[in-house]
Amino acid sequence: MAETPPARRFQRLRPVADPSAGVETVPNDGMCLSVFLLLGRPDPSGGVLLGRIDPGQPWGRLGGLTASRVQAIGDRWMLPSSHLVAYESPTEAAARIATEQLERPGLPLQGPEVHSETEHRPGRPPEDLHWDLHFLYRGAWPRDLAVVARPFRELRFFSPKELGTLEIARGGGDILRLAGILP
Repeated sequence: MAETPPARRFQRLRPVADPSAGVETVPNDGMCLSVFLLLGRPDPSGGVLLGRIDPGQPWGRLGGLTASRVQAIGDRWMLPSSHLVAYESPTEAAARIATEQLERPGLPLQGPEVHSETEHRPGRPPEDLHWDLHFLYRGAWPRDLAVVARPFRELRFFSPKELGTLEIARGGGDILRLAGILP
């Protein structure tokens, strides 16, 4: 006799769980819906754009970062990124990041490429997973524009070889691995 597979728990998230209908609440350790921009140089030399954020900019509005997270990022490098705003599509978020964080409205982007991962974060019970859904968009920095934007103290392109030695904030190292840029 065939073994009955376990019941599926579809993630149709609601404020109150209804296991009989396959409805769950948000995972105990939360869930993030985030968009990341992977921008290269407009020439064959490659590289990926990362920046050091300016803590004096409104990163709560620009990328959903609390003051403590801005402080924790410090001098580390970060991909242009943001959590989704409530009811915002990933494509709208990518355009918002290009406009607000990089000051490049209308930047041509391709995507999304979607990745999902869970993790046990330090200090949480083993059964409490954090769930991340990442939406990655790729593009090239415009050839004729300086690589500057006010929300960042510094923006630079890094080769894959250089990326492996950097301290990258906001899960950017994981994103670069998921994107196939880092091993």
